Amino acid sequence: MKLCKNRTHYNGELRIENVGETVELKGWCAKKRNLGSLVFIDLRDKTGITQLVCNDSLLEITDQIKTEFVLYAKGKVIERSSKNKNIPTGDIEIEVTNLEIINDSELTPIIISDDADTSELVRLKYRYLDLRRKSMQDILKLRHNVTRSVRDYFDDLDFTEVETPILGKATPEGARDYLVPSRIHNGKFYALPQSPQIFKQLLMITGLERYYQIAKCFRDEDLRADRQPEFTQIDIEMSFVDLETLYGVIEGMFKKVWKDIKGIELDTFPRLTWKECMERYGSDKPDIRYDMELINVSSVFANSSFEFLNGKIVKAIVAKNAASSFTRKDIDSLTENAKKNKAKSLMWFKVNEDKLEGASAKLINEEEAKALKNILNYENGDLVLFVADDSWLNVVSSMGATRIAVAKKLSLANPNEYAFLWVTEFPMYEYNDDGSLQAMHHPFTAYNEEDSHLLDTDPTKVRSDAYDVVLNGYELGSGSRRIYNQKMQREVFDRLGLSDDDINKKFGFFVEALKYGTPPHMGMGLGLERIIMLLANTDNIRDVVAFPKIQSAADMMNDAPSFVNEADLTLLGIQVTNTEE
Repeated sequence: MKLCKNRTHYNGELRIENVGETVELKGWCAKKRNLGSLVFIDLRDKTGITQLVCNDSLLEITDQIKTEFVLYAKGKVIERSSKNKNIPTGDIEIEVTNLEIINDSELTPIIISDDADTSELVRLKYRYLDLRRKSMQDILKLRHNVTRSVRDYFDDLDFTEVETPILGKATPEGARDYLVPSRIHNGKFYALPQSPQIFKQLLMITGLERYYQIAKCFRDEDLRADRQPEFTQIDIEMSFVDLETLYGVIEGMFKKVWKDIKGIELDTFPRLTWKECMERYGSDKPDIRYDMELINVSSVFANSSFEFLNGKIVKAIVAKNAASSFTRKDIDSLTENAKKNKAKSLMWFKVNEDKLEGASAKLINEEEAKALKNILNYENGDLVLFVADDSWLNVVSSMGATRIAVAKKLSLANPNEYAFLWVTEFPMYEYNDDGSLQAMHHPFTAYNEEDSHLLDTDPTKVRSDAYDVVLNGYELGSGSRRIYNQKMQREVFDRLGLSDDDINKKFGFFVEALKYGTPPHMGMGLGLERIIMLLANTDNIRDVVAFPKIQSAADMMNDAPSFVNEADLTLLGIQVTNTEE
């Protein structure tokens, strides 16, 4: 077997100024074209493609070469007579004098091309081939460049990167834990971290003051286009700082990344409270690239003759000039979407020649129509949609989902705009379906002490010192001012119904640590994949993960998860009672 010779350049580097140089290249055969006396080969590596020109003296070896063979080529750079303006190396080609096959390849099950129409499931099954495509290589490089920019930023601010454990203790953090059985301690389990939350707070107790980590996290939850069961978090924690400092640090990170990656100068991020977001947009992660805000029209229907409108909370949106864009089928789809988001029904009308037309027009008398026009300022050609309910949360949530669906249909969001937003003052508590309280963020979040008088009377109105950073309708990260006072921490645990035994089992070591001079601290976790997803202009998180899982949390490439043999289960003290067929 021949040893591989060295190469002098990458395939994407050569330009017209290299004409006359003798070069040595390596890569994969992306395409071969046989024109009789000449054979043209597109040689691809991670940087791009260079065209090789092989004369008939190399016919014996070019006849053997097929797509995806790994090749070595030596030759002179010459100017192309027929230039290709679609690639950076399109002005030149290599007049090959020496050509060798480093390794052959079978016919690949997928075409290695960004233009190929291959299903995602097939691409994921052969991910190692899919990642040869230029678009996928570009995303891997993008991810690398973002993490390098982030590390440089925090290093310059005197943060220390600390790696926290992967095998830890199960603690309630909002989703199910992935559990790892212990062979040494049969019947006991480690939990993979949903986040480094407790460990990074412990690092503040150590006196480290400024910590960050590009951390692997795991959550056993239902997947969607912007979720993976294992994901990466840019994790930050700081002691002895206020909220303004934290906001400045996080905004500074994003400004550096967007400048480094996109060459874009970001403005200061606007801020809205959770209540304002829900009132205006029906979402705690609103896309503010377009308007179409929710408008309260409850007063119009205060005395409606229809019981389902009379005295209800009613919110509407006006889709400008959209009446002709929505068929009855489209509106039926909007209605189903609203119902999935807790609306009893979605009402609507179109404005045509100063008249209201549509299914809900008959619900509105002349006086109500005038009042609606004054509030909504609708015009001919507009589509008006609205929801009524006794529950404010049901109304705003369903109208928020409707707003998103309408904007998507009308392509209202500018794909080249980046609209960052801080969402602040989340509720400290929310009710479970059984009426019990749970922490909206997590049980280590401090509440706004101005609201302490509401703790006994209406705890869901108590504001927390929690905050999210949002971009174009995606939550990029969450954080909070942490509880560092033992009394407040115990008070929060009590309101969540945790007994002494519960606290000791779940958080005993952490509660113990709080006793020993814990500094005031706060922090944040930012989803790296979602950041990359938006920078890469894709809405599928699987595109930005090298080896992702599909919606069922399965790996198509290596067939994980898989069954384990009986002997290994016995060693771990595990008996499986239910298995898939």
